[in-house]
Amino acid sequence: MLTPDEVTLLAGASEAQDAAVFTVAAFTGLRLGELRALRWEDVDFSKRLVHVRRSYTAKALDTPKSGRVRSVPLIDQAARVLDELSRREHFTGEDDLVFTNTVGGVLDDSKLRKRFKGALARAGLKRLRLHDLRHTFGTLAVQAFPLSDVRAYMGHADIQTTMIYVHHVPPARRRRADRAGRRGRRWAGGARACSEPSHFRANRAAPTRLCSADSNPQPEDSKNF
Repeated sequence: MLTPDEVTLLAGASEAQDAAVFTVAAFTGLRLGELRALRWEDVDFSKRLVHVRRSYTAKALDTPKSGRVRSVPLIDQAARVLDELSRREHFTGEDDLVFTNTVGGVLDDSKLRKRFKGALARAGLKRLRLHDLRHTFGTLAVQAFPLSDVRAYMGHADIQTTMIYVHHVPPARRRRADRAGRRGRRWAGGARACSEPSHFRANRAAPTRLCSADSNPQPEDSKNF
């Protein structure tokens, strides 16, 4: 994983669109296929959310890996680069892809990985996989949001997957994270995890169930990692 400062170095060693891809990956946790399938209609600047509705893998458009639509907070770092990208001359309509090749089509993932490796080298950073930017988000997110919310943001099937980040949780939250892990083991038998995100316990009108097919906890306001 990278620190926020290292993400900035990486972006500075990349071409404009690649810099945006790497920054959004690190500060939203979207998978590569989800980034490649992201359209401008999925970016809600007013509500500070990115809606993950589809993924592009194996040369085909599909649902996200979890099989569910989810929403992720639009953190300041990601919002800035997306705002800049939205001002380009072409491919800014709602149906257009956010990250495109020269003719507006889907990015070539193998070429993107090669450019990522080159940018790491130019920035003097350690070798990583492009997927490790998703782990950057997970590591940072658990320091700002409840573990159960991070699970929903990342599209994990169960809390046990999210628990790999538990050692980055601030000490004050560690006990709650441990309890979440015990609940996760009880869910492992196949029951779907349904719980109220902490943000909404005082607001019964807000969407609350993590097991909903198309909803997940949304932050009261965006945060800057």
